[in-house]
Amino acid sequence: MAGGCTILFIFCFLVSTVTTATTVGTIIPGQAIRSGESTVVSTGQAFELGFFPPGRSSYRYLGIWYKKLPGKEYDGTVIWVANRDTPLSDSYGVLTITEKGVLVLRNSTNDTVWSSTVSKIAHNPVAVLLESGNLVVKDANEDNNPDNFLWQSFDYPCDNLLSGMKLGVNLVTGLNRYMSSWKSKDDPAHGDFKYMIDPHGVPQLVLKKGNATQFRAGPWNGLRWTGVPQLRENPVYGFEFVWNEKEVFYRFNVTNSSVPSRMVLSPTGVTERLTWIDRSQSWKPFSRFSGVTLDQCDNYALCGAYASCNINMNTPSCECLEGFKPKFPDEWSNLDWSNGCVRKTQLNCKNGDGFLKHKGVKLPDTRSSRINKNISLLECEILCLNDCSCTAYANSDIRGSGCLLWFGELVDIRSLTENQQDLHIRMAASELASIERRRQSRKKRIVIIIVTSVLLALAMVVLIFGWILYLRKKKPRNQGNGNEEMDLPIFDWAAIANATCNFSDNNKLGEGGFGPVYKGILLEGQEIAVKKLSKSSGQGKEEFKNEVILIAKLQHRNLVKLLGCSMQKDERLLIYEYMPNKSLDYFIFDEGRSKLMDWNKRVSIIGGIARGLLYLHQDSRLRIIHRDLKASNILLDKEMNPKISDFGLARTFGGDQTEANTNRVVGTYGYMSPEYAVDGLFSVKSDVFSFGVIVLEIVSGKKNRGFHHHDHQHNLLGHAWRLWIEGRPVELIDKSFDESSALSEVLRCIHVGLLCVQQAPEARPNMSTVVLMLCGEGSLPQPKQPGFFTERNLTGSQSSSSKEKSCSTNEITVSLIEGR
Repeated sequence: MAGGCTILFIFCFLVSTVTTATTVGTIIPGQAIRSGESTVVSTGQAFELGFFPPGRSSYRYLGIWYKKLPGKEYDGTVIWVANRDTPLSDSYGVLTITEKGVLVLRNSTNDTVWSSTVSKIAHNPVAVLLESGNLVVKDANEDNNPDNFLWQSFDYPCDNLLSGMKLGVNLVTGLNRYMSSWKSKDDPAHGDFKYMIDPHGVPQLVLKKGNATQFRAGPWNGLRWTGVPQLRENPVYGFEFVWNEKEVFYRFNVTNSSVPSRMVLSPTGVTERLTWIDRSQSWKPFSRFSGVTLDQCDNYALCGAYASCNINMNTPSCECLEGFKPKFPDEWSNLDWSNGCVRKTQLNCKNGDGFLKHKGVKLPDTRSSRINKNISLLECEILCLNDCSCTAYANSDIRGSGCLLWFGELVDIRSLTENQQDLHIRMAASELASIERRRQSRKKRIVIIIVTSVLLALAMVVLIFGWILYLRKKKPRNQGNGNEEMDLPIFDWAAIANATCNFSDNNKLGEGGFGPVYKGILLEGQEIAVKKLSKSSGQGKEEFKNEVILIAKLQHRNLVKLLGCSMQKDERLLIYEYMPNKSLDYFIFDEGRSKLMDWNKRVSIIGGIARGLLYLHQDSRLRIIHRDLKASNILLDKEMNPKISDFGLARTFGGDQTEANTNRVVGTYGYMSPEYAVDGLFSVKSDVFSFGVIVLEIVSGKKNRGFHHHDHQHNLLGHAWRLWIEGRPVELIDKSFDESSALSEVLRCIHVGLLCVQQAPEARPNMSTVVLMLCGEGSLPQPKQPGFFTERNLTGSQSSSSKEKSCSTNEITVSLIEGR
């Protein structure tokens, strides 16, 4: 009998959940929304209001969820719940609106489970679900101006913050809009965590568990929250902070409505920004901050007062600020830092105090602070100095303006490596003098150590140089093979032949325009790569010697190291360090192997290539233009570190030379810049263009040349440009990327890649700027149209080049060598 009841219950539940529901656009007095029968849908069908059971729960709730997302007809992600703490115990629920404009939710016994409030009486009230996800009550004759709303769900956030929602406090009415977590994924009742603006003192963003602060994002510094350096300008959303006499709030607005984005607070206290990715049909994290912690130093007041938290290898370490000591040394030695530090010398306002500057910190808790946005830092210092209760000051705006004053203990300080801000802490005059003496003593010790180290290094250099000269005098240089002029180890031909099994096909690694490359193992066990220059390569004895002399002088961790060479009769060999992981194209253009290249590896490779190019263009003895930079010429060592190879087409520039011209265009189609391919003009900006192509190939996993798309006939650069100007750059990203990829970092690389492939050479950044762009987090200039942005004729694109232009496909470089 019990089993029969269970089956009957399940059958009734399924029937209630699959009942065809009707949709309405608005709710008016006399109209009802009933559970399982009807819902309210926004005009564009982005959101839907109705009844639902969360997760595995048998209770039902009135809520709002995403109905339609790009590429997906139904999503069901719940973003707001009305009766969070008073669920419906059965499948019956009715939502109505009264003549006064009050929304009322009743259960099966006609009891009121939940109701809204009204700020004024409406003559013709109507409830509307807007396309923003905001459920509003207004007069039917009024427009959608928020000032005309009688009530809105945006004023009562749950665990989601949508575009346009305010997170903060109305200082006039006292309305506090804050995010609160669900108890669990199956229970939307108010959970343990709240994410909110604390309006006391200088407002700041905090995460609370109950009434205890867990994490403090800090005050707004003019650009972002002090303790959230990850918050930065991006192409997905913009953000703002408003603080005036009426209200204080933070909100964000998506820059492209076709890319939905939301903030969500999980039941465990993790706050994430999620962005809808059309390509993968799922929500992916754009950034993660606050939460239980990003790292342990984010725990509120971990180190107590007057101490700073530092993270080293993910292990927190608390240090008393200079001029302070542990309050309880025994506790401190046992890694209990909660009681913090105390002053070594007490303040004496009458006898004169001063300030000690601490560089690069997360500013302390501002609940006992005041702000003056209209005075300079010097005026701020004077203002603090004249108030004996003032303990510290700083600029309120990180850009160098305004005044922020602290009164009382300084709590929750940590060292930051980016978006740093300076804090000036009040100290007794005698302690400042003592600190200055200690600093001078440290400086003297450092100077002595540096000078001693330099002298020892110079002595070692002199000894090594003398030993090298001695060995050179002893070693016969002229072997009659023309090797006497090259300052590079000369390998015996027979030894190389033996190492490569007489250049066996089994040892062959590949073949380029200059000839085949073989793997070899020397007698002492060292693995080498041997490039055997083809007699038909066009490179004569003098050109070969010039190339060897050039490469021998290049020493950088991101350039393949030339170990030596060999010249015997008409045969010429170059011996390089062996790269076990082959080349970049071997991984990124293969569907299976590309999965081994997660985003961390790819961004490391992009940075390594950039630093190698910077060395060639700026830091080497000669300015060197590679002229054949491509994915197949980026080799990977056993740790997957990138190394630029194949300098057969490289040209050197003088210190003041910026551009050159050639009648013979050499290089690889798909990577050559427009000015070089068309007019034979090359410069460092030619290499920058090739680098930009490689960046876009690394991000997309697609080749530039040979790229095909069903919507157009552009190459990869044209495809990337179309996605950029249409606000859809995320669609360029390789599908093999891990879901945890930092989307903001990937988009920044796409942005930099497009800047590098701009049509005009002068518009492209130089490599020093590129390196800063990749490592920084500031705003970037908008890119202009890339080179070769034209619809191509596929038949014509496969034709060979003219006799004046000797180029190649992505695989092989056919080169005409010129003397340097």
